[in-house]
Amino acid sequence: MDEVKINIEDAFKQNMSDGGNCSEAEPFALQCIDDSMEPEFAMGCIIIIDPGHVARDGSYVFAVDNKGEYIFRQLRIRDDRYFLVPLNDLYETFEIKWEQIEGVITQRAGKKRSYHKHYD
Repeated sequence: MDEVKINIEDAFKQNMSDGGNCSEAEPFALQCIDDSMEPEFAMGCIIIIDPGHVARDGSYVFAVDNKGEYIFRQLRIRDDRYFLVPLNDLYETFEIKWEQIEGVITQRAGKKRSYHKHYD
C-alpha cells in the first residue's frame, strides 16, 4: 500500500485560531489512513492528538515532515537528533527538527472496546 500524506495547506482549510470553536492547544482526533504504523495502529483506527503534551523518546507523534506534509510516526531521539520512525518496515525513517512536532498521540480507538488504548 502507498503511504498517504496530507499537505499542510490542504489539511485545515479554516485556521482554528480565527474564530473557530477549538483552541489550537486542544486535543483533536484523526483517522489513520494508511498502514505505515501497523500493527500498533491499524488502518482506519482513530487517534487522539494532544498538541500540549510533551514528546519524548518513544512517543507517537503527529509532525510536519521535510516536505511540508503532516505525518504520524514514532519519535526516536539519538544523540540530540530527532527521527520519525514507522512501525511498518516498508516505510522510511527520516530526521526532523524538534519544532516540526505538532502533537503527541495520547489515545487509540477502534470498532472494538478492546482495541482502545491510552499512551503516556
